[in-house]
Amino acid sequence: MTEKEKMLAGQPYSAVDPELLSELGAVHDRIHRYNALVPSDTKARLAVLKALLGRIGDDNIIINQPFYCDYGKQIRVGRRFFANFNFTVLDEAPVTIGDDCFIGPNVSIYTACHSTDPLERNSRREWAKPVSIGDNVWIGGSVTILPGVTIGNNVTIGAGSVVTKAIPDNVVAVGNPCRIVRTLIM
Repeated sequence: MTEKEKMLAGQPYSAVDPELLSELGAVHDRIHRYNALVPSDTKARLAVLKALLGRIGDDNIIINQPFYCDYGKQIRVGRRFFANFNFTVLDEAPVTIGDDCFIGPNVSIYTACHSTDPLERNSRREWAKPVSIGDNVWIGGSVTILPGVTIGNNVTIGAGSVVTKAIPDNVVAVGNPCRIVRTLIM
């Protein structure tokens, strides 16, 4: 297997593999161009996002600049998606976001995992776990979502939360670590 195939399969891979570094560089160049576009040029912004992301549910997508990601193609967003300023997605594994999701400013989604052992970490070997977010979800400002997390449908995650584990459908969850504070009656 190539290092990219290992990465996509969730296996340990070399993060300094030349193929991966080349792809990262090309994507980061594309992101730089996206972030430099005039915000009112919605057609150009949409064209870049369509080429960059793995799937877009419809043309009703807004990702305010600046936006950052690693590979782009592992990001799939549903219909009527909105992300505010400084949305950061480390998409070494798939990141799937449903329909009618709102992402507040300064939200980060991480899929990349690193060893807590310094020698292993310094080898630049890492692995990745997917993140999944359901439909009708609001992620408040400055939320961090860690690798392997699934967030259900009809969920609100309060501002500043750190989501470390799965959050079920129909709840409001807040805090560090993020905990359910209310169940919604649907």
